[in-house]
Amino acid sequence: MSPDALAREAANTRPDSFFDRLGLPRPLIWGFVGLTLFMIGDGVETNILAPYLTDAHGFSIPLAGSLVTVYGIAVAIAAFFSAALSDLWGPRKVMIIGAVIWIVFEVLFLAVALAASSNTVLIFVSYGLRGFGYPFFAYGFLVWISATANAKRLAMSIGWFYVAFSAGLPTLGAATASVSLDLFGLSYYQTLWISLILVVAGAAVALIGVKEKTGRAPLVENSDQVWSTLTFGLKLLVTDRRALLVMLTRMINSIPTYGMAIFFPALFVDRFQWSVGQFLILTTVIYAVNIPCNLFFGWLGDRLGWSRTVTWCGALVCAVSMLGLYVVPDYAVSQGWAAAYPLTLLIGAVFGIGLAGFVPLSAIAVSLAPKHPGAAMSSYNLGIGAAVFAGPLLVALLYGTLGAAGMVYLFAALYLVAGLFAAALRGTQPGFHGVPAPAADAPAAPAPVAATTT
Repeated sequence: MSPDALAREAANTRPDSFFDRLGLPRPLIWGFVGLTLFMIGDGVETNILAPYLTDAHGFSIPLAGSLVTVYGIAVAIAAFFSAALSDLWGPRKVMIIGAVIWIVFEVLFLAVALAASSNTVLIFVSYGLRGFGYPFFAYGFLVWISATANAKRLAMSIGWFYVAFSAGLPTLGAATASVSLDLFGLSYYQTLWISLILVVAGAAVALIGVKEKTGRAPLVENSDQVWSTLTFGLKLLVTDRRALLVMLTRMINSIPTYGMAIFFPALFVDRFQWSVGQFLILTTVIYAVNIPCNLFFGWLGDRLGWSRTVTWCGALVCAVSMLGLYVVPDYAVSQGWAAAYPLTLLIGAVFGIGLAGFVPLSAIAVSLAPKHPGAAMSSYNLGIGAAVFAGPLLVALLYGTLGAAGMVYLFAALYLVAGLFAAALRGTQPGFHGVPAPAADAPAAPAPVAATTT
């Protein structure tokens, strides 16, 4: 057993500390702070980019959706390989690469593509390549958590990741954009520069503040076997049906988040006669409620069952509340109800609760190959990244035919499909009618991850 594994085993046998009981890996605390700042910066633009491009650069809603689709393809690729590369190089190095990519291509996007030339091709190239940035940074840190957290509280530890992630993207990111636009009167373009400042600050806090040693080195012993390490996650996705279900379920979880950002601002302004600022407030409410619920559903999943929690508390709640986000304000506004907007905020809060119900899905992913947390998370991360382009792509392809109402009904139906997928993932949790698949059931892997040996 390696020194790191021995240290982790000793840590697991010590009496639980305050942070242990919270499921919060103490050595990574500054990483959570830095991740929050980084994702605030990334989230500032999420809901203002489409209206900015349509107002200032003549983009149509489908063209704006196409831009975010290109960006999302880069996100999906980076999300998938971020986990395997973290195994291969160490999570910290992957985080550094992600921060550098984000900063360099954001400067190119803002200073050249938008300001100097307003060149559509350059906008697509610079913004698309920037999509490799945040997955490397954020999901590299997620692998770091998976490799160091107490196995008994893995879902809670991952819940803390989503507290930090969701606090930034898009909760405080949307709030920051709203304050910048409505309180300080800054333009969309000026607000985008604020996002760059926040990303730089977040990367510095995380990369300088975290001293934990496991994530500074490869998580696999045979890191020289580059190809086998990179492809293990893909092999798992192809050979284990459950890994595919995890990927599809996680993708559906976030598709509406990115799809709504494309057409909901126009829906609020044109149909409901509300402002883009009010849509940003709705987004803030959804994810402000989501943050504490991430922890709660991580705790509940460890006790009620990962699969049950995702099916009933995640997919079903999201399906119903997704419909409500369109049906309720549409009816209330047509009837002239003064409470139309507060009702919409209330339904948004329920939607945020439902999104948190998907948190135990990440624990299911790790359980498929517990000795290879990076590779096991590859399918999960691919689902996250795929949603970034799938949501806008669906809008780009179908908005002209289905309209806003049809898109909402489609998203709700997808959540019901996700519920069926999650129900099929029973038996992945110890003590719940099954155990994680033994090593013999998984595809051959390069070598065990020492940090996860107990």
